[in-house]
Order: sequence, then C-alpha cells, then structure tokens
Amino acid sequence: MELLTPSPGLIFWTSLTFIILLLVLRKFAWPSILRALKVREETISFALEDAQRAKEEVEMMEQKRRKIIGEARKEKDAILKEARQLKSEILEEAKEAAGKESQRLLEKANQQIEKQKHDALAEMRETIGRLSLEIAEKILKEELSQDDKHKKVINTYLREMNLN
Repeated sequence: MELLTPSPGLIFWTSLTFIILLLVLRKFAWPSILRALKVREETISFALEDAQRAKEEVEMMEQKRRKIIGEARKEKDAILKEARQLKSEILEEAKEAAGKESQRLLEKANQQIEKQKHDALAEMRETIGRLSLEIAEKILKEELSQDDKHKKVINTYLREMNLN
C-alpha cells in the first residue's frame, strides 16, 4: 500500500514547489496573461464595434441604393413620358403636314382638272365651229348655186359685218 499513500516528505516538497511556482507565476506570468486577455478582450470589442459600424454602413448604403434606384425609376418614367409626348407631337405634326400636303395636291389636281376641262371645252367649241362652218358651207353651196341668191346673201353678210 505504500504505492497509494505518499510520503510526508514528498507532500512537503511538492507543496513547496507548487507554492514557489504559484508565486513565480503570479509575479511574472500572471500580469502578462492578464494583459494578453485584456488586449484580446479589447481587440474583440473593437472588432465588434467595427462590425457594428460596417453593418450600419451597409444599411446606409442599402438605403442610398434604394433611393438611387427610386430616383432612376422616376427619371426613367419621366423620360418615357416625355418620349411618348414627343412621339404624339411628331405624329400630330406629321398628320397636319400630310393633311396640308393632301389638300395642296387636291387643289392642284382640281386646278389641272379645271384647266383640262376649259381646254377641252375650247377645243370642242373650235371643232363644233369648224364643223358648223363646213356644214354651212355645204348647205350654202347647194342653195346659192344660182347667181342672184348668191349675191343677195353676200351683200347681207357684208352689211352685218360692217355693223359689228
């Protein structure tokens, strides 16, 4: 049983060594360990503060992003509205120009038709006049084959021409 119970000298020297070790550790190692733990604690605290600031910055950037996207959408809508309005104005101007052009072409066509009608009537009058003269000439030739009648008609026409 001697193996299980330690001797009083071993207990004394072990206790003395432990106490000396504790004193040396308390004098030299403990302050360094406490400083290291304090530095570690401060580092962790700063890291947490930095993480909190970074989180706030991310939230702020997210708000800015949303604001910018909102403004971009508003600007896009305004541009689209302006483009639609411009399109309708251009279409309206084109319709007006086309209407004016068609009116001008219609008037020109009417003028040409009127001129052609006038020319055709003049040509018809001329043709009718020529035909009338030819018919009258043939009728007079037959009726004035006698010399007396012929002289009488010529004198009548000469008198009428002098009056006109």
